[in-house]
Amino acid sequence: MNILLTIVLTAFLVGIAVVLLGVKVFFVKDGRFPSGHAHDNDRLRQKGIGCHRDM
Repeated sequence: MNILLTIVLTAFLVGIAVVLLGVKVFFVKDGRFPSGHAHDNDRLRQKGIGCHRDM
């Protein structure tokens, strides 16, 4: 019974984390996750840091 409680609690916490991380995606019209690529970051481009895909 103890392991079942652990599995249910873990699934619940992971579900909450997914919902909180995706609030903008789920609840905003045309919402998207921000890009993590260096070529989309102005500050990195100003420092001369580029994406490995652009090389």
